[in-house]
Amino acid sequence: MAGIDVRKGMPPVRLSRDEFERRFRARFADPAFSPLQHELKAVTAAAWDAYDHSRKSPLTRKAGPEFSDPDYDLAVDWIDTRAAIAAAQKRHDDPNEAMRILLINGSPRSEHTCPGEESKTWRLAELARSVFERDGFAVDVLDLSRQASEFGKQIHPCKSCVSTAMPLCHWPCSCYPNYSLGQTGDWMNEIYPLWVAAHGIMIVTPVHWYQTPTALKAMIDRLVCADGGNPDPTSTHGKRADEAKAIELKGWDYPKHLDGRHFAVVAHGDAVGAEGVRRALSDWLTDMSLVQASRTAEVDGYIGYMEPYATSHQALDEDAAFQEETRNAARALGAAIRLAEAGKYQRPDDDLNDPNPK
Repeated sequence: MAGIDVRKGMPPVRLSRDEFERRFRARFADPAFSPLQHELKAVTAAAWDAYDHSRKSPLTRKAGPEFSDPDYDLAVDWIDTRAAIAAAQKRHDDPNEAMRILLINGSPRSEHTCPGEESKTWRLAELARSVFERDGFAVDVLDLSRQASEFGKQIHPCKSCVSTAMPLCHWPCSCYPNYSLGQTGDWMNEIYPLWVAAHGIMIVTPVHWYQTPTALKAMIDRLVCADGGNPDPTSTHGKRADEAKAIELKGWDYPKHLDGRHFAVVAHGDAVGAEGVRRALSDWLTDMSLVQASRTAEVDGYIGYMEPYATSHQALDEDAAFQEETRNAARALGAAIRLAEAGKYQRPDDDLNDPNPK
């Protein structure tokens, strides 16, 4: 590995046993756990042992002949997600299967948690769903508000493995779960197959401080592995930075795991930022080699511009034009997919090689 430079120098994050146990036990502050102190003591000791020995993936099995190192121990969680992605790709490629749309509600707002009211984004997504279903598409709805309102729905943050070396970013992501750190229940294991199975993606999102909401941004970051990610974790023996750097420096082809799927975007705000969010989402999707359905399939605008939040649903009720723009975005996406299926739509850059695929 001569010439491979792996930089270190950040402060340590290792916890003492007392601090670990304090944080772990804080999860059980509900008085309902008070009679269970003996049991909690045993569970806490087991959790400390997992942390102390850094058991990221306690359940593993040998990779097998499909991988560059057949004897490497791969996490069962990763193997299961990989199998789900393979099954999704098979559905995507099967001409006898219905064409699929992944419809994403990017708003965290929900009547089932603190806001106490459904989101306008959800209502707009429902308008799009009715268009797709009427046109014969199978629709998978990814409601990202569930991360804030449903137990066990978590999208953990991207750890930026790509910035060390692209081959260190595995497809699907192998950073999670990390049982020793309590980083479990990663929703992305269910989300990756939804993207793979889809022929079209439609994202409907509000603006939060000039940007996408937190849950949507978390998903976006975690999809970096779809854009050049390494499908063989054994080639880097897990997260060996030096091995990943060596592979990249030999030449990496940046596989586009979602190539060719079409997309539509609807971004709405109440004061500022809608155009910027729409452009950012379009750029991101295009960079992953998804295909713009048409200009009609990209919408940004304002509902109840500079009016009170308390009447925003009434503003949407009255904004028939924005509702129809949303329906038109869905119609345009559906039309692009049908044209591609019939062989009447060919990407003009299909035969071109990108000299800078990063």
